[in-house]
Amino acid sequence: MNVIRLGRTGVEIPTVGLGSWSFGGPNVVQGRPVGWYGADEAEARRTMARAWRFGMTHWDTADVYGDGRSEKLIGSMWTEIARDQIFLASKVGWDPGNHSHFYHPAQMRRQLERSLRNLATDHLDLYYLHHCDFGPNDEHLEDALALMRTFRDEGKVRFVGLSDWKSENILRLLDAVDPDVVQCYRNVVDDDYASSGLRAAVEERDLGVIFFSPLKHSLLLGIFEGPVTFGEGDHRAGLPEFRDYGLITRLRACRREIERRFAGVEEPMLHALIGALLTDAPTGATLIGQRLSRHADAAAKVGEPLAEDDAEWVRRLFQENGRLTRASWKAGYNTSTG
Repeated sequence: MNVIRLGRTGVEIPTVGLGSWSFGGPNVVQGRPVGWYGADEAEARRTMARAWRFGMTHWDTADVYGDGRSEKLIGSMWTEIARDQIFLASKVGWDPGNHSHFYHPAQMRRQLERSLRNLATDHLDLYYLHHCDFGPNDEHLEDALALMRTFRDEGKVRFVGLSDWKSENILRLLDAVDPDVVQCYRNVVDDDYASSGLRAAVEERDLGVIFFSPLKHSLLLGIFEGPVTFGEGDHRAGLPEFRDYGLITRLRACRREIERRFAGVEEPMLHALIGALLTDAPTGATLIGQRLSRHADAAAKVGEPLAEDDAEWVRRLFQENGRLTRASWKAGYNTSTG
């Protein structure tokens, strides 16, 4: 497994990490599906064991993935894997508890202690502020940052991270938060990492950067033959891309193009989709959701940056073919995923 230095943390992690959102299973919050259908605890444990054997030692979770189920599954693995062999990340911010905003200090403290219990550990290697909504005029930011620094001083958190679905939101708060690592949504279709200015800021500050949803929830793999219906509680049920026959057809054609260009490579789709994101990110890594053990087998075979010309070709291919059809836009679909 290829490794990088995660920016100023100085820690070496693999370029492909284990994303555990799907371990939480199906979930509905305020009538909105926010989980993954088809989770199986025994299979999740097999997946984690294989990921570790293959060198995927960066594991990412959050307090709200299955309301702690994902964290508990990870915490159950320390009978098989030494805790200090895993660079363990979790997040706080999407469960406000009984408070009127997301980052109330009492709730943040409660969630950290709960995460530590769930994960059966006395510290997190990386703890993210899960999003950038700190209330009107960021009025709750100062208290949240003070508490994160306290967590670090207490030895319960090694490094502080900042995450969001939009790179511009992360960029806006970089000076105030001064995170060690940023985590942003990025794939070869939805990619504002460079255009937002975040890439330049990451390089200037020597930050670690983690890209989540690099496969766009598996859509970009081109494996679907037509519109897909997901089980109850699966967040993908709310994404119009999975109901867009024209888009799905184009992505299958993209898959054929990728397989021709990278014919001599194992897992050509993953190689292309992941490698294109790593080409311009020397301190960056990706997270691949690995619900099944065969997903770990596939993920272990990729993680090398593409050559510049190959990366540009992949980006152009998906930029031209990977977006909703005009009919879907006219239907008024909201494509926001976070």
